[in-house]
Amino acid sequence: MVPKAYESAARSPWKQEQIEQYLPLVKRIAGRLAMSLPPHVDEDDMIGYGVFGLLDALERFEVARGFKFETYASIRIRGAMIDGLRTMDWVPHSARQKVKRVQDGFAELEYQLGRAATVEEVADLLKVEVREIEGVLAQAQILTLTSFDETSVDATGDSSGSPLNLLVDTEAQEAYQAIEKEEQKRILAVAVEKLPDKERLVMALYYQEELTLKEIAAVLKLSESRISQLHSQAILRLRGRLGRKKRDLV
Repeated sequence: MVPKAYESAARSPWKQEQIEQYLPLVKRIAGRLAMSLPPHVDEDDMIGYGVFGLLDALERFEVARGFKFETYASIRIRGAMIDGLRTMDWVPHSARQKVKRVQDGFAELEYQLGRAATVEEVADLLKVEVREIEGVLAQAQILTLTSFDETSVDATGDSSGSPLNLLVDTEAQEAYQAIEKEEQKRILAVAVEKLPDKERLVMALYYQEELTLKEIAAVLKLSESRISQLHSQAILRLRGRLGRKKRDLV
C-alpha cells in the first residue's frame, strides 16, 4: 500500500500503483544515503522526499531517450532527497570550514608524502588533537551527500555536474565528449586506487556493489559508525586530490 503521507501526492490510481511498484527503490536509495546522514535525520522524511522525486520522474521520463526508467528515476529520487535535506540547513558554516581544512590537510600531506596520510599525521600538520580530526570526520558524514557517485570531473579537473548530465542523446554526442568522459573515469580511477585498502573496499562495496551501510558493516565485520567514517575519509581524500589536480592544471 502507498503510505498515507504520500497519498495526496499520488493524484490518480495509476500513480498510486507506480508508487507502490517503485517504493522499494525509494527505500533502497534512502538506506544507501544513511551512509552520509546524522542519526537525527528521520528515514521517513527521506522516503517522503524520494516519493516526490519518483513522481517527478514519472512525469518527465521519455522512453525515446534510450535508457531505463529505473536509472532515470534513481537519479531523480536521490536528487529530491538531497534537495529536501538541504532545505533543512542543518550544516553550520563553521562545520563546512572545518571539513574543508581537514580535506586540504589530507591533500597537502598526500601530495608531499606520495601516499595516503593517516589521521594522526593530519592532526599533527594542523596542530590539533586526533579526536578533533575524528570529530570533523563525523561532521563530514553529513557533507558527503554530493559525493563520488553524484559528481563528475570536467576537463580542468573540477568537480561538477551529475549523472543526470551524463544521460545524453548518444546520437548528438560528439567524439570529444566521449574522450572527455573516459578521461574523467581515468582521473577518478587513479585517485581511488591510491586510497588505503579499507577505504577502497568500502567505496567498491558502496558504489559498485551498491550495498547499504548496514550491509557493508556486516561484510567487513565493523560497526556502522566505523564504515561511515571510512567512507567520509575516502571522500575527503578524493575531493582533496581532485582539487589539487585542478590547481596543478590551472
